[in-house]
Amino acid sequence: MDRRAPLVCRHPGLRVNPLPNTVMPADLISAYNAVRQQSAALAAPLSCEDSCVQSMPDASPAKWHLGHTTWFFETFVLEPREPGFKPFHSAFRMLFNSYYNAVGDKHPRPQRGLLTRPGLSEVLGYRSNVDERMQALLLTKPDDDELRELVVLGLHHEQQHQELLLTDIKHLFSVSPLYPAYTDPASPCATAAPLTWHAFPDGVVQIGHEGDPFYFDNEKPRHRVYLQAYQLASRLVTNAEYAAFIEAEGYGTPAHWLAEGWDWRLAEGRDHPMYWQRNTAGWQEFTLGGLCALDPNAPVLHVSYYEADAYARWACARLPTEAEWESAAAPLALNTHSAGAGCFHPRSTQDAGLSQLFSDAWQWTQSSYAAYPGFRAPPGAVGEYNGKFMVNQYVLRGGSCVTPESHLRVSYRNFFPASACWQFSGIRLARDV
Repeated sequence: MDRRAPLVCRHPGLRVNPLPNTVMPADLISAYNAVRQQSAALAAPLSCEDSCVQSMPDASPAKWHLGHTTWFFETFVLEPREPGFKPFHSAFRMLFNSYYNAVGDKHPRPQRGLLTRPGLSEVLGYRSNVDERMQALLLTKPDDDELRELVVLGLHHEQQHQELLLTDIKHLFSVSPLYPAYTDPASPCATAAPLTWHAFPDGVVQIGHEGDPFYFDNEKPRHRVYLQAYQLASRLVTNAEYAAFIEAEGYGTPAHWLAEGWDWRLAEGRDHPMYWQRNTAGWQEFTLGGLCALDPNAPVLHVSYYEADAYARWACARLPTEAEWESAAAPLALNTHSAGAGCFHPRSTQDAGLSQLFSDAWQWTQSSYAAYPGFRAPPGAVGEYNGKFMVNQYVLRGGSCVTPESHLRVSYRNFFPASACWQFSGIRLARDV
């Protein structure tokens, strides 16, 4: 694709390459190449200008994502292990550091979009250089378990940034009056199944990671939790259902809102979800496929914790706890539904059972993001990966339509501040029995 003129930079049919949770030495190089090539493929439809711009402090330019994920391998894998190590560029250690204080200085996050240099071509050259060196290192250490575990962590870290790259592109394109499309629009959804309730008894359950070898440190230790009897909604809240909340003056009724959420709503002037807009023809929604008529059957997206909680109160329900969500989801097949399908937009479900758990929208829970009993952050800079963010955030569960398929698992704990709505976040209701 001509990088000079992709005003509408469609990317039809792009799929997320699999990364097995179990990676054996012989497969490590191929897994490494698959994930690294996927990041480049996600960025390929973008122009150099698209790749440089930062549309808000919470987002990062695509070029920075490509550089940071490369920085991870150069800093944590190559630097301590490569004979005669020399950095590709000494300034990149600071420019592409995200939040690892133990590594050294960082370029301020809100100013990443001001980095016109290095250019995109140099960042891509950086990726190519580090990839060659990584493959050479892996060939010389086929039986190094510590190296393999660190590389697999780096690949899952890169998959997180693949998801962030798409969320950030969506926000960037949404602020353009041209409303450019990144991919083809999603086809209309079939009529969503009626919402039903699934009951779960009280008792002691176990949550936390078990099974597949890979997990992030915040998913451990596995531990017991007592749950009161509860019910979960069979599917996610749809756009039509959320629109009914809006029409019922849900945004204007303080009784539905947490005090902090009400203050946020007033400060933001918010009266509908992010990326919705209304004209004479009705509601429209900005998607990675451009500006489209709002699909009433698709799950509602890009709502903050405040909005999700307010909707749940209006619907005479509540948000689930993360223990309730995981206990209910654990026995079920990991149905990826819409993740990796190429349209990067959620789909409706016609399933009357407990569905849409893993790959349409991240689901807010009422659980604060905190350490599990017995949690200890790993030593060193890599130990900064999750533990230090365990304050003033809420847990989201499941996965979304932009989450790589092989990145999904029942114990995965995503987390964001209550005001965050640029992530592909939706609503699953719960209620007490």
